[in-house]
Amino acid sequence: MLAAARKELLLARLRQDGRIVAKEIAAELGLSDDSIRRDLRELDAAGLAVRVYGGALPASPAVADYASRASVATDSKRRVAAAAVALIEPGATVIIDGGTTALAMVDALPRGLECTIITHSPTVAAALVDHAASVFIIGGQLFKHSVVACGAAAVEAASAISADLFFLGVTGMHPSEALTTGDPDEAAMKRALAARAAETWVLASEEKVGAASRFRVLGLDDVAGIITDVADSATVRELRGAGVVVVSA
Repeated sequence: MLAAARKELLLARLRQDGRIVAKEIAAELGLSDDSIRRDLRELDAAGLAVRVYGGALPASPAVADYASRASVATDSKRRVAAAAVALIEPGATVIIDGGTTALAMVDALPRGLECTIITHSPTVAAALVDHAASVFIIGGQLFKHSVVACGAAAVEAASAISADLFFLGVTGMHPSEALTTGDPDEAAMKRALAARAAETWVLASEEKVGAASRFRVLGLDDVAGIITDVADSATVRELRGAGVVVVSA
């Protein structure tokens, strides 16, 4: 089998099964483990898969640039955002992450709801101008991919806040790889924000479920639960079976 055909088969298997175990697929195809690992390295380099120990997982489409992500799974993001907003009580202090699902939360937030919102996203902050909520912005170095503040200054500023809820955006959510994103500094910033909230809820629109990115943010046991509109998938069933709280959007 030619390399191009093998890669197409591997991608099809990723779509079908949600993961590839290198030894198993090598035995099935009668190929060496090295051949499969080489194919997976090349798929990883092309952004089509994420290599993990023993194999690979589907790459998340949520690592694309901000403008591209704005048009991905828009209906799913709206459903997840509405379910997230339903968790916010009047008077609560809430941290909202950056990203397109977080921006959908602002659209779903009742304009008259009196609460305090803390964000490191200038986009989210600007969208809240006409809302009754008090808005506090965390500053730092702008990470342009997600349009959020990151870096040492932002982490230091985050250490001085406290909140009831943190709505966390990730690019991948998988039972074995947990919650992931595409940049190590952004992952560190998300952890810093999660540490300042009583509860962290994950915004998991459909393109993130079962996918993975390069850098781990948190473990599944580090969050209060997952908010998703993916009602019936192997990933969601496995999460529920492991005791993870899943809120259906």
